[in-house]
Amino acid sequence: MKLAQYGDYLYLYILLLSFIPAIVLGIKGKNIKYYGVLISILMVGLIVGTGKYNLHLFIMFIIGEFLVIYGYLFIRRKTDNKLLYYLALLASMLPVIITKTSALTSFGPIGFIGLSYLNFKAIQMIIEIYDGAIKEVKFSTLVYFIIFFPTLSSGPIDRYRRFEEDLNKTIEKQEYLDEYLYTGIRKIFIGLGYKFVIAYLVNTMWMSKVPADITFINGLSYMYAYSMYLFFDFAGYSSFAVGTSYILGIKAPDNFNKPFLSKDMKEFWTRWHISLSKWFGDYIYSRIVLNSMRKKRFKSRFTASHVAQITTMLVMGVWHGLSSFYIIYGLYQGVVLVLTDIIQRKWKYYKKHKKEKWFQYVQIIINFNVACFGLFLFSGWLFR
Repeated sequence: MKLAQYGDYLYLYILLLSFIPAIVLGIKGKNIKYYGVLISILMVGLIVGTGKYNLHLFIMFIIGEFLVIYGYLFIRRKTDNKLLYYLALLASMLPVIITKTSALTSFGPIGFIGLSYLNFKAIQMIIEIYDGAIKEVKFSTLVYFIIFFPTLSSGPIDRYRRFEEDLNKTIEKQEYLDEYLYTGIRKIFIGLGYKFVIAYLVNTMWMSKVPADITFINGLSYMYAYSMYLFFDFAGYSSFAVGTSYILGIKAPDNFNKPFLSKDMKEFWTRWHISLSKWFGDYIYSRIVLNSMRKKRFKSRFTASHVAQITTMLVMGVWHGLSSFYIIYGLYQGVVLVLTDIIQRKWKYYKKHKKEKWFQYVQIIINFNVACFGLFLFSGWLFR
């Protein structure tokens, strides 16, 4: 049996049943960790599936990443050699590299649902072990961190140190009721409304009815329909995942915060798929800028920032897939971020009016369309 996480009613029924022991433990002020590990193992089996290869690949992934993490942790205690760091980083990235490149072969993608998001966790740990931010890795914590089922298939992408801090926190009964159970249930109901009502209606009554002919009107209609559908579907899923995490005593990070009210694309990426954009910002963008400035590759930090923005978004596009429209989407996002920065720094009219309400409303309207066009490119509608 294989279930679509947060995507079918049988999964939701099983999920509801799985809440009961967690809620009882939380109300009694008991540690939910051990139950969480057990239910995560069971749910991973249902989500990943018992197909011919999926579960085997999942187990191979876990064993491989654990060997890389603990192997590099041992090496890092002896040396900070960059070559060894890069080799460990490459080894941790191999699963997602294999999955993305195998999609271009006649065999099709080799992997399992959620592999990319799990791989982000392992890659982040290698980077932070090198930085010295992670010095010890408890085996039971690592197991739970990697297989934590609420965020398995599509995030949000958590960080090891933040997860460990939540895991080790003692939660009293009233705190669990007020900050975890109530908040978790509220987020799950938001997820229900977004994914199973609004996204469903947008898809069935609008997006699916857009004619297949490539015309300006059809493209414009599909652009807005797809943008709305993608937001409510993905934000609904994320709200489900975060709500479930809260009920299990883990405050997984929120992934969306009213992104279409952003005044520019820099703000948009602090509101849309927040855990992914922060991951790319922390581990790719910031490091490119810092290394470029340290090695004086560019005359100004603005040039370094612009190169980093385009590179980061291009990598994000490639991470989604090697299809041409994902690469174009990544380049588009990078160029838009660069243009946003140039406009905000150099356009006198912007500086003069940026604090005025009318100007901010105009910004929101313009940015909404800029964001929707990016999602339109991402949909691949033009490249069928």
